[in-house]
Amino acid sequence: MKGVILAGGKGTRLSPLTYTCNKHLLKVGKEPMIYNPIRQLVSAEIEDILITSSVEHIKQMQELVGDGESFDCRITYKAQQGAKGIAHALLLAEDFVKGDHMTVMLGDNITTHSIKPYVEEFKKQGVGAKVLLKEVEDPQRYGVAVLKEDAITVIVEKSNKLISNMAVTGIYFYDSKVFDIIRATTPSKKGELEITPVNNRYIQLGQLTYNILEGKWTDAGTLSSLQYAEELLLTIDNEIIKSK
Repeated sequence: MKGVILAGGKGTRLSPLTYTCNKHLLKVGKEPMIYNPIRQLVSAEIEDILITSSVEHIKQMQELVGDGESFDCRITYKAQQGAKGIAHALLLAEDFVKGDHMTVMLGDNITTHSIKPYVEEFKKQGVGAKVLLKEVEDPQRYGVAVLKEDAITVIVEKSNKLISNMAVTGIYFYDSKVFDIIRATTPSKKGELEITPVNNRYIQLGQLTYNILEGKWTDAGTLSSLQYAEELLLTIDNEIIKSK
């Protein structure tokens, strides 16, 4: 199992904090934001991790995070040319993954409890994909999963209509087929390769499962959610809580 952390984007919703700094390097609790997803992957015994970031910020990321020795893992890096979407950033990991399964985390996802149980479930699943869901009060900010008879029927991105309050967190599990699915995906109107159509393709194949994420979670992508992330991690001293 390989780990991939996607830490690109311009972080415009966090301006002016992100004028000169990648948002994933902002302090959350007592550490940079990016440390939390790294610690999550390590808590799940994933030791090979790739971090993708923008060309403008990749050097800054490398200087702060290093080669992974201080986290008891191995970290490599890859730069994304331009803002071309989450799925495009994931496509950069194909050579790194080398046909293995992967746990993918968006770098601004802050979580309190270890994702190890879900990693173990996906290993047993063997094929397809898995997403982690969390009930939220503001579902219009997220891609949300429509559930029927304990299965996801469709994922809808940032709908103004209240069709579900189960947000798809930025924590995903994929087999290596994901790269072919991304290549077959049509770019959005913004010209980006989005991750929601990729997950919906796995639904069509009957190969997408889900779990409800234990503990607290936020995406830390806005000023208010960044403050909430700060509060979350300060209460647990930036440690990862072992899941039940």
